[in-house]
Amino acid sequence: MTLIQVYRTLYDSYGPQGWWPADSPFEIMIGAILTQNTAWSNVEKAINNLKGNNALSPDSIINTPHQQLAEWLLPSGYYNIKSERLKQFCHWYIKNGELEALNKLATKPLRESLLQVKGIGPETADDILLYAFRRPVFVIDAYTRRLFLRLQLITGEEPYEKLRQYFESELSDNDNIDKLFNEYHALIVMHAKQHCKKQPDCADCPLRSNCEVGSRLSDA
Repeated sequence: MTLIQVYRTLYDSYGPQGWWPADSPFEIMIGAILTQNTAWSNVEKAINNLKGNNALSPDSIINTPHQQLAEWLLPSGYYNIKSERLKQFCHWYIKNGELEALNKLATKPLRESLLQVKGIGPETADDILLYAFRRPVFVIDAYTRRLFLRLQLITGEEPYEKLRQYFESELSDNDNIDKLFNEYHALIVMHAKQHCKKQPDCADCPLRSNCEVGSRLSDA
């Protein structure tokens, strides 16, 4: 089964996901940082706290005392760390001209600049690039590794960059790559929550016939 066949199967099964849910690119960036090590439902609560206090802007985040910001971020977990990370990110964001100036950068230097911000690793940087800046980068997360290992399309031991380049090169011949990558990543997340869990739920899984785990359970 090829990567594009997996995508089409997931799309036919779940339909368009319309991800990332946010009112602005800046909100997407904040959400990408807050979603580290927590569920999206918790991130939504933290973002709603920022919105409710008129604090969802780079200046407001920087100027809010650490203790107060951490309190608003409490639902997202690791709130003290995330408070510092948001402030550091917002300093970087303002220093580099905010959305208008950053959007003029090519993808590679923009990615390199993001990775210089403390607390932003490859996955978070690629979330921001794909969803906020609409750049054609493929996000590799734990769900992606789990699914494609079970489909025997990867070994599971590949470094992040090697795996990202594999997906991008294999899918590069398709039209509207940024939209494809956006939808594909969201579909992977949906499928992982529905079926490809740590303890797999293979009943009615649309990929079961191509999956090493599903096939093994079928034979049991």
